[in-house]
Amino acid sequence: MIDVNLPISGSVDDPKFSVSGIVLHIIFNLIEKAITSPFALIGSLVGGGEELSYVSFNPGLAVIGPAQEEKLTKLQKALADRPALKLDATGRSDVQKDREGLRQYRFDQQLKAQKLKDLVKKGSSVASIDQVKIEPQEYEIYLKRAYKEAKFPKPRNLIGFQKDLPKEEMEKLMLTNTVVTDEDLIQLANQRSQAAKEFITRGDQVPVDRVFLLAPKLDTAKADDKLPASRVDFSLK
Repeated sequence: MIDVNLPISGSVDDPKFSVSGIVLHIIFNLIEKAITSPFALIGSLVGGGEELSYVSFNPGLAVIGPAQEEKLTKLQKALADRPALKLDATGRSDVQKDREGLRQYRFDQQLKAQKLKDLVKKGSSVASIDQVKIEPQEYEIYLKRAYKEAKFPKPRNLIGFQKDLPKEEMEKLMLTNTVVTDEDLIQLANQRSQAAKEFITRGDQVPVDRVFLLAPKLDTAKADDKLPASRVDFSLK
């Protein structure tokens, strides 16, 4: 059911008054809205408007945040209530911000890998490396260990031993030598669209064959861009 709030003034006794004319006007407006702004129409039914046409991500990550989960939940409901609708999802990566974000993420993973070794030795159960948390007082310990194991040329002293460096220099060298290619960014964009699809189709409310993943895109954010380049775009069909 669609509730339409249409203000009407005047008298129903007026010969020019036509209920059918009003109904047709409403129908034509709805059809036009469905064609030109389908997400605005869906948003008027479940809330969210044009905001439902995309979900955004933090640079370097394919993790859906709470605010984006809320949008996807509304989109899932709209699709579940309208079995004829299908959805295309296009993952995007920001060439600059996602490259730096992914570089930072991989740097963090190297430190977490060192702590994970200690947790395993202690018999702790950790489902994934992403669940490992490094406390501030532990940071430099695992930084030194990760730096030592990293496979890139390191400054050495006169007799050939690896130099002890300040924390900031170790961080800089590790980040500089963490390579992120365009292929990595394409993979990240794919992971984002896949994460969105898995969320929408979870619980069997929306069949997986109603959500299609399109070719990913790499973008460079501009100052006047209205949307973040790190996102997944949706289109209805």
